[in-house]
Amino acid sequence: MRVLIVNTSEKTGGAAVAANRLMEALNNNGVKAKMLVADKQTDNITVVGLPHPGRHRLHFLWERWCIFWHLHFKRDHLFEIDTACAGSDITSLPEYKEADVIHLAWINQGMLSLKDINKILADGKPVVWTMHDMWPATAICHYALSCPHFTTHCRQCRLLPGGGSKSDLSYKVWERKAKILARHAIKFVACSRWLAGEARRSRLLMGQDITAIPNPIDTRVFRPDDQRQARLSMHLPLDKKLILFVSQRVTNTIKGMDYMVEACNKLAADHPELKEQWGVVVMGGHADEIAERFQLPVYPLGYVNNTRAIVQAYQSADVFVIPSLSDNLPNTIMEALACGVPCVGFNVGGIPEMIDHQKNGYVAEYRSADDLAAGIYWTLHDADHKQLSREAVNKVERNYSQQSVAVKYIEVYTNAIAQRSFRI
Repeated sequence: MRVLIVNTSEKTGGAAVAANRLMEALNNNGVKAKMLVADKQTDNITVVGLPHPGRHRLHFLWERWCIFWHLHFKRDHLFEIDTACAGSDITSLPEYKEADVIHLAWINQGMLSLKDINKILADGKPVVWTMHDMWPATAICHYALSCPHFTTHCRQCRLLPGGGSKSDLSYKVWERKAKILARHAIKFVACSRWLAGEARRSRLLMGQDITAIPNPIDTRVFRPDDQRQARLSMHLPLDKKLILFVSQRVTNTIKGMDYMVEACNKLAADHPELKEQWGVVVMGGHADEIAERFQLPVYPLGYVNNTRAIVQAYQSADVFVIPSLSDNLPNTIMEALACGVPCVGFNVGGIPEMIDHQKNGYVAEYRSADDLAAGIYWTLHDADHKQLSREAVNKVERNYSQQSVAVKYIEVYTNAIAQRSFRI
């Protein structure tokens, strides 16, 4: 079986990381898998770049400009929206032609347009589409948050000015998506049970096959190791309990940095001695910009793309905190758990599927900085930390190993091929 995984980037972003890990898991379990990307960043021979990457850049800029115009030239929400108005036709590429299954992953920001997606579906190859966020089930939004309109026609978009009329961008994209999806059957895979449930609520995906399969992780790479050595390698203090926050861009409001700061400052105010005993490690772009907001010592690592250094950052931590306001099945939680690090996060999205409350971490009340602080304190001060760590590793081995995830995807591919053969 030959599978082509289509994703905008090879390495940047959570979906790219997950797509790479799935490709590796499939290749380790008898499937010939390749990735097709617009942004090729390595010399990996199983990852193929688009033949004209400059065109992708133009597609990306054109789509951003169109969205910028609809936002009345404001940058707010500029990257929370995608219209798929520009992209590349991949159906003539040899990697596409040789594939038995086309597996769409995160294909936004100029990778595939709605026209390109329609052409792939009309071509007749079985299509599996992994939902890394809510965009396939909404008109234009990657995160619906509390929007009450995402399940229907999106006549009122919470992000676009003047929502409400049929001339709205969101309504037009919804109509185009609906026409495409009504004509074709797709195997949709959500990375979490939460997202699968949200997808089933959407009228766009009515009648489509939707299942939930988590992302895989290589536990040979992400694993517990000597904390002292990891801290020496990362130039982190040896005499403090370290709280870790990770995000590609730490200033992204969706990732909840404001709640992280408030929770840590509450801990410092309620327990002044912690200013000497605890510290906060921030890994991600713009980490330096937020350091002065904390009353606890902060150790900004900046953006890190070296896998070994990323692993060592987790191995250095005593707790991982993810105050995301919306998330699917975060790779960061999986990575932390695999390294034996207990996790604290809000009760939202797929996060409570990964964090078992007071077993491998703490699930805090949504948007409550007070409960987030309570969870951090409980994890580092009250709980049996070694037991939490053991349960964290066990969770990953039971649910997210390469083999277990690959077997589930192979079943989806086999069913998609069989159904296509039956239709022919």
